[in-house]
Amino acid sequence: MSGAQGDAACGDALPFAARGGPVSHALSRVARLHRIAAGKLLRRLDLYPGQEFVMMRLWGAGPVRQSELIRGVGLDPSTVTKMLQRLEQTGHVRRGPDPSDRRAVLVEATERSCSLLAEVTAAWTELEEWSLAGLEPGERQELARLLGKVEANLCVESADCPLGREAAAPEQLAARECATEPGPVPG
Repeated sequence: MSGAQGDAACGDALPFAARGGPVSHALSRVARLHRIAAGKLLRRLDLYPGQEFVMMRLWGAGPVRQSELIRGVGLDPSTVTKMLQRLEQTGHVRRGPDPSDRRAVLVEATERSCSLLAEVTAAWTELEEWSLAGLEPGERQELARLLGKVEANLCVESADCPLGREAAAPEQLAARECATEPGPVPG
């Protein structure tokens, strides 16, 4: 088989209605499969998909107002509230009134979440390897560069680009938020 139908993964032929957007169709399929794979890894950590983005944001930013967190992760407020309730129940986040405005709620990662940071970092490393297996380092860099351009285009079109959306490197996060957590002694 050749052409668009032969290039489809997992047996999905390009639907007639998607012929005007084969790359968009491929991106949608890849995003769906990536989320499924991420979900498998996150279940091992007792996390639901999306909760890791909330934690990444908190590890990188420190305490933030819940309203800012919602804008920063770009999800529905009720979804984030439910995520925070679950993360609070597991001891990974703490919520409380903002001392400068008692009507606002501050959210922060707890010390207990520092072990989760290492596990999420490992899960994302494994997900990266699953996703990019067979790609050479240069191809991986080119893919990241091209996806960055696609993201920038979609950001402009959707007007949904919260400032500071990108997370700090895991090493920076660990140093910023989990430095007081006892860890292995370098040796």
